[in-house]
Amino acid sequence: EYALDQSVYSFNVESEAELDYINKIASAKNQRAPIALRVNPDVEAQTHQYISTGKSENKFGIALERAAKVYERASKMPAITVRGVQMHIGSQITEAAPFVAAIEKIAPLVLELKSKYAIEFFSIGGGLGIAYESSIASGSGDWWTSQRSHPLTIRDYVDAILPPLTRLGLRILLEPGRLLVGNAGILLTRVRYVKETTQKKFAIIDAGMNDLIRPALYGSYHEIVPAERLGGTGSVASKVRKDDKEVVPPPPGEKMDIVGPVCESGDFFAQEREVPELRAGDLLAVMSAGAYGFVMASNYNSRPLPAEALVRGDKVALIRKRQAIDDLVHDEVDPIW
Repeated sequence: EYALDQSVYSFNVESEAELDYINKIASAKNQRAPIALRVNPDVEAQTHQYISTGKSENKFGIALERAAKVYERASKMPAITVRGVQMHIGSQITEAAPFVAAIEKIAPLVLELKSKYAIEFFSIGGGLGIAYESSIASGSGDWWTSQRSHPLTIRDYVDAILPPLTRLGLRILLEPGRLLVGNAGILLTRVRYVKETTQKKFAIIDAGMNDLIRPALYGSYHEIVPAERLGGTGSVASKVRKDDKEVVPPPPGEKMDIVGPVCESGDFFAQEREVPELRAGDLLAVMSAGAYGFVMASNYNSRPLPAEALVRGDKVALIRKRQAIDDLVHDEVDPIW
């Protein structure tokens, strides 16, 4: 209802049941809802199975072979305006081929809908991946110019998808969220203890899986850099500055697990990772935490969420306050029996 009141450009409708629901709500408000059906092209995105969304067995979208009939049905609904087509095949995709395959599979449908219903746009979703394990992810200044380290450059992506899209003659929408902010964010954390068992060595930090769940949920890799050594041009502090002038090699590394304080063995940020010697009190930067970081954080284990700061040049601004324990119980209500 809020989206209708704000004159949303289009609802991305991912099922026939959802289409019926939107039509019902719009009818009750005496309004028309502009829609695009999310079409599932059944394309392998070559990414983690949890974030692959364009295969026929995934829960998302309407099957390509069924889509034309659903569009015909939508066009006859009293409170629906057919405005476009939408797809989204997955996230953290590092090859152009899946995007091209999906676009080419859906293109005939798009042209048919353009002819029948004068649709305005084709939304190709998001999913363009970033570098997590490279010099760019560790703070190197050559983020946009590096051809070797980045898995798929913007230029490569555009060059691949532009030919099949140009032929459609429609407005093209896309969602490059991770690409814009993923490498821009870091999670700062401090080593509380270093612990050694008969099996391995652990650095126990004050951040937990509740703060950044990607390693626990997806087995994701994040570079972890001693914060005092950021600013070099290599991966995992491959160079450190001495007296702000001389660049010297890092100290010899050792393999250890970097883990949080949450009560699960899945609470880890790195396993058997070779890192410079760490000591209690060391400040670490978990790199590339700008996407699917804070938005997936939780209060699990009664842990308050950390603060967020925005850095612009030499200026730093607090943009989200650190939670206090009182914040965790503020909205709880004691029942009156």
